[in-house]
Amino acid sequence: MNAPRYRTQGEPQHWTSAAEPELAVTTSGAVPAREVTRAVRAIGLILRRHRLDTAARVRVTAPAAADEPTLVQANIRFRGIPTRVQVCGPGGFAVTFAAERLDRQIDRLATRRVRPWPDPARPPLARVSEPRAVTRRKTCALLMGSPREAAAVLDAMDYDAYLFTDAETGEDAVVHWADPTGIRLLRQRATHPPRGAGLANSPAIEAHPDPAPVLRESDAAAGMCRAGLPFLFFTDARSGRGGLLYRRYDGDLAVVMPERREFH
Repeated sequence: MNAPRYRTQGEPQHWTSAAEPELAVTTSGAVPAREVTRAVRAIGLILRRHRLDTAARVRVTAPAAADEPTLVQANIRFRGIPTRVQVCGPGGFAVTFAAERLDRQIDRLATRRVRPWPDPARPPLARVSEPRAVTRRKTCALLMGSPREAAAVLDAMDYDAYLFTDAETGEDAVVHWADPTGIRLLRQRATHPPRGAGLANSPAIEAHPDPAPVLRESDAAAGMCRAGLPFLFFTDARSGRGGLLYRRYDGDLAVVMPERREFH
């Protein structure tokens, strides 16, 4: 199965509505106007249902071919916490899928229910492929915190994996969803269990038994494609920092790296 090709040419279009002034929609590619209207109505309805007075940002990305899926992302703040959902689906349905997922996300965060895993609504982007290009590189200031704090971000932001710096060890690390339920922690070197890994009302956090591999980015990308992985955490052989390589919906790769630490 070939990966969908998303339209990224040209400037994104930005839309707002007098009826929903705090809800902004950004489109990329040939997104029909009716999809913008559907996004405003569907996401606005979810916010009203939950009595949320918050701004919302929705991004709708059209594929290059009409028979390929549309990608939808919705971002809000729930009780002051950044919250996101991201799904893909057939044109005409993807926005509805995103609204339904946001509805479930808000319900679950409000009641602190643990996310079910595996997630049938969004299978991981795991497939064996020829080596693909790294088409996007992001550097960011990492959260310095505990695995539990990182897991909360992983959950609220609907990520498959999340890069952070483990405060206990000072090492870069990732948390990610793992079968059958719970979250797995992978640090650059340490393999011992994190503190408070099994607290009530929190997903179980299990430490990976092996440290992260030390690789060049090109070798990490080739190995990830060869093994059919949805993402790969590695220690960059040049910088010594942890990097998170992941597969985009279009099949190409992206990498997240920490900002350089400044010492004075």
